Amino acid sequence: MHEMSLCQGVIQILEEQGAAHHFSRVKMVRLEIGPLAAVEPGAMRFCFGAVARGTLAESAELDIITTEVTAWCFPCGDLVTIKDRPAVCPNCGGYQLQMTGGNELRIKELEVA
Repeated sequence: MHEMSLCQGVIQILEEQGAAHHFSRVKMVRLEIGPLAAVEPGAMRFCFGAVARGTLAESAELDIITTEVTAWCFPCGDLVTIKDRPAVCPNCGGYQLQMTGGNELRIKELEVA
């Protein structure tokens, strides 16, 4: 379960930001997770609760936003939303797609005290 190490990384970032920006408590953490990031949101929630114990994020709410999978289509030059990989451009039927989103895991927003 790599979600545990991902949550440890999130907590480390929160601790560093708390020291840098002088906050002592995190009330809410909003994460953006792409469908292709190989992260199970339920496991992430479970691990976050376990890893946050004894930290400034101990009672923090974890809000997870699932992003869309996006790609740049070379034949038609459009940025398109797709369901999965491999994919076909929904506009022109082209197969030359470069992924531009959908595999991210990032801290989008914090509510702190």
